[in-house]
Amino acid sequence: MADHGTVDFATATGNDYPAHEESYRRFVHFIFVGIVHVVNILFGLAVGGIMGHWVLALLVFVIAIMGAIPGLIGGSRASSYVAFVLCFLIFAFTGLS
Repeated sequence: MADHGTVDFATATGNDYPAHEESYRRFVHFIFVGIVHVVNILFGLAVGGIMGHWVLALLVFVIAIMGAIPGLIGGSRASSYVAFVLCFLIFAFTGLS
């Protein structure tokens, strides 16, 4: 069935494989930063809603936003990691007290 023509995927002018790879890399990065941001927001809601420390919850929300924005603009995951660790520590210390 496939013997009726030549395969022109590699020579086609409309295929921009590096652009597709870059789009996929950005999509995966956006999903990663988004998931970490949602987890940080959940930490804040747990600290405020369940444990009753709304001032610390506000701090968690601010840290979550400060970690997500540079991660989305700059393309680095470091700010998301730092925000996650700080929010988790606030959550853990609030839960243990």
